[in-house]
Amino acid sequence: MPHHDVVFQEFTIAGPEAGPYALTTGPDGALWCTLVHGGGIARVTTQGAVTTYDLASASSGPMMITAGPDGALWFTEFKAHRIGRITTAGEIRSFPLPGTTAGPLGIAAGSDGALWFTQSAADRIGRITTDGEVSEYPLPLSGGFASVIAPGPDGALWFTVNQAGGRIGRITVDGDLTLHPLPTPDAGPVGIAPGPDGALWCVEIAAGRIARIATDGTIEEFPLHDKDARPHAIVTGPDGALWFTEWGAGRIGRITTDGRIDGYDLPDRASEPHGITVGSDGALWVALETGSLIRIGVPGTSDGA
Repeated sequence: MPHHDVVFQEFTIAGPEAGPYALTTGPDGALWCTLVHGGGIARVTTQGAVTTYDLASASSGPMMITAGPDGALWFTEFKAHRIGRITTAGEIRSFPLPGTTAGPLGIAAGSDGALWFTQSAADRIGRITTDGEVSEYPLPLSGGFASVIAPGPDGALWFTVNQAGGRIGRITVDGDLTLHPLPTPDAGPVGIAPGPDGALWCVEIAAGRIARIATDGTIEEFPLHDKDARPHAIVTGPDGALWFTEWGAGRIGRITTDGRIDGYDLPDRASEPHGITVGSDGALWVALETGSLIRIGVPGTSDGA
């Protein structure tokens, strides 16, 4: 696809010191974005109107955010070792985790009505009910840095283990845990998302590859054209392809389920794209750590060019 098929619109939502990091679509149709360096959560309408909510600590390090089963948004506070909850009206609660070194990073809603999250610094997967009750499940390794977690089509949660060789993990809502090594050692998997094909797809930031993981653990890898692109986050797009951010290259990538890869340079190659999601308007939205959200109209869809 030629570059002109993709339409970019940029909305400044914060200063670069705030660090927009991850985003998701809320039940109210707005985008909800973590400000990792500013200690806040931003609500952004699809027209670009911004409301910012400050957390109790400006240094809590909010990382990933997801829509919960209770109509609120749930997020991880990486530096404060807490799980946060914000309603669509902006009311915030924060739940401390056991110990002081959890480092919660990824979070996703499970098929059991609870939220599941990674504890990157503690080699654990956590579960929190909507009333704040926490359970923990240890990983059978040390120094793994469990990162992003996503719901799988099999009812389990799938997550990336960024270090200790790099693996893809699976945990059932009953706590049964399996780790699958990647074909490329030390690939550094980060973002993971369910694909349109019944598999999970993840990005390998250290190897410059995209991986497809079938629910039986079979893994196939696809090298990017730029091995130093440092892919970070991934999502299934409205066109049935997977779209991902290339943090190191200032680019948005696209891969079809049969492995065809395209890339689209952002207007500012130094904008540090991180999170990516599909908005309620049918477009893709990307968080740029330099202070903006980018809206991408996808060709071949009702909102495309």
